[in-house]
Parts: sequence; C-alpha cells; structure tokens
Amino acid sequence: MGRTSLGDYLAFRRARINPQSTSLVTTGRWRRVPGLRREEVAQLAGVSTAYYTRLEQGVSATASAQVLDALARALQLDAAERAHLHDLAQTPTARRTLVRPRPEEPHPRSLALLGAIEHLPALLFGRRTDILAWNRLGHALLASHLPFEAPGDPEQRPNMARLLFLDPYVQRVHRNLEQAARVNVGYLRLVSGRHPDDARLAELIGELAMSSDLFASLWTARGVRECTHGIRDLDHAIAGPLSLTYQVWSQPDHPDHRIEVYTAEPDSSSERALTRLADATRFDHSPAKGDGISSRPVTR
Repeated sequence: MGRTSLGDYLAFRRARINPQSTSLVTTGRWRRVPGLRREEVAQLAGVSTAYYTRLEQGVSATASAQVLDALARALQLDAAERAHLHDLAQTPTARRTLVRPRPEEPHPRSLALLGAIEHLPALLFGRRTDILAWNRLGHALLASHLPFEAPGDPEQRPNMARLLFLDPYVQRVHRNLEQAARVNVGYLRLVSGRHPDDARLAELIGELAMSSDLFASLWTARGVRECTHGIRDLDHAIAGPLSLTYQVWSQPDHPDHRIEVYTAEPDSSSERALTRLADATRFDHSPAKGDGISSRPVTR
C-alpha cells in the first residue's frame, strides 16, 4: 500500500469539502464529482488554477509555507492535517528512497519517569508505535499475555499497531476497538508524512494492510490524527470493566518518543478497578524480580 503524495492528498481532501461550507458563491450548476473543483480551491487559497493543478498533478515540485497554509485553510484542515500537508510537501514522491533505521532506544530520562509513576499504567512508545518500555501496571493493563521483558529486545519488542489489529487478546480487551484503531491509523499516517524514507514504517504499514481488513479500510480513508489524549475503554480479565483517560507526554529531545499515562476518574468504578489491578500486580511481582521497568538504555 503506497504512501500518499502531496497531490493525492490535495485531491482527496478537495473531494470531501461541501461547497456550501465555504465562502464561494455557488450556483445550481450540476457537479459531476463531489467536493470542490480545482478552480474553486485555487480561488479560496488565492493562487492560480494552473499552479494548483500542477501541485495536484505532481508537476510542480515545491510549494511555499504560505501557499500550503492557504491551501490548508481552503481545505478546512485541522492542526494535525495541516502539519501532514507540510510534511508531504517536503519530499516529492519521486525522490523518496527508503532506508532502514537502527532500532530505537529508550532514553534514560524516559525510563526514570516510568519508574517514578509506578502507581499509574504507563508505556513509552517509539515513532512506529513500538513499545520501547512499560512499567508493571502498564504491562498488566494492556498486554499481560506478553513477556514483561519483551520491550528490552528490539527483535521481540511489541508494537501497539500490531497488537490492536492482529492480536486476539488485545482486541478482546478493548471495548472501543474501532476507535482505538482509528486513532492509531491516523497517527501512523501522520508519522508516515514526517518520515517518508523509513523502511521499517513502510513494512509495518504494508504488513497491516495485507493482514487486517480493518486497517486497510482505515488507511484508505486517509485520516490524520495527532495522539495527545483520549479515552480507552477496556474489559480486563482481572480488573473488570474500566474507562481510563490517557495523556501523552512528548520528549523534547526525542520528539518521536511518547510516554502514555493512564488515569481514572476519582472515586469511580474505574479507579477501584485500577486499584484491584495494581494490587494484583504487586502480588505477582515482588521487588526481588526487578525494579518494575521493562527496558534498559543500551550503553556503548
């Protein structure tokens, strides 16, 4: 499943705009296709129709930030979609060469933070949603069927996208599986624009598109999402039903790494369920078995 080019994305977004939602003076003229015409997008963005057509057809290789912002306004893009548009404009499709980056490594500061919030479920994700580390409660919440030490080995490292789309246990646990899947795909779409040369990311997207009809349908929809916060509804084997809010903490010197922390509403059934899970986790893992962090930074 190929990457989206700037022209493809412009055409796709243009087709989704209702002309009545714009400042255009529309007439009763019959439209052969849904959405806006090329000349209408050009008019809204303040560029010539010929120039916009060249962008959409991939003939023009570059567009200024000002033009891209004008197109984003014309196409009614949100902040994440606007960022994705800028990312797509940075590297023309014809120039993209895939490279295989080295496996990502967790930063010691991120691991220290995971250890400091051991009373809450927390996971550290890499750019491709690889789980670089998790604390005991994060592991128990989302993937207790996997070895706790798995994130420490790049060859065995779990990947959240694979878990959501291919792992029956994780799929059963999620009561809002389609919503979680939609957010995950939107984030992968955003990252694919930022890192068009990442061979590992391309392989992951291709694998999921071939193996999961749900992923393929969501990827075709071309939704773009920044993952900052949300709700995860679970039906956990030990804790029972619970609804948790997750918040994402970005790492300034590692912008592709994100710590995801889960909390429950105070005095709620979900908070009591999380307490049950924490009690069970403490019982199963004595201090002698480790300090509660699944990964170590590689030293050289």
